[in-house]
Amino acid sequence: MANLVYSPKDILQKEFKTKMRGYDPEEVDEFLDNVIKDYEAYNKELLILQEENNRLLAKMDQMAKVQQAMPRGGAQEVPKSTAVTNFDILKRLSNLEREVFGKKLDDTPSVSTSHVASRYSSEIDNSETRQF
Repeated sequence: MANLVYSPKDILQKEFKTKMRGYDPEEVDEFLDNVIKDYEAYNKELLILQEENNRLLAKMDQMAKVQQAMPRGGAQEVPKSTAVTNFDILKRLSNLEREVFGKKLDDTPSVSTSHVASRYSSEIDNSETRQF
């Protein structure tokens, strides 16, 4: 950090000599009061930023230590016992649906799709022969 020549207290306590044709002392005091306010605001902001910088540097050092402690290797492999794939989820969902809705489907009479398809195809064949 650069060495500062004046602190807010130094600016506040500064007294200027008066001469015959000098500046208006009240105007100078008002100006210096505003300079002091700005100076203090910048000092507060500087302290806040320095604290944040130190916090981030500490966090970065901690992350670097954690990364060094991790075993070296390409990609970390997940054990197959804990890996859940979409296929596994769909398989489980299918089993659950079969368990919940399977009993209801067994109670209702179902029409086989092959029977419906063969009936429909025979109707198409008959309609073609009827045209002649």
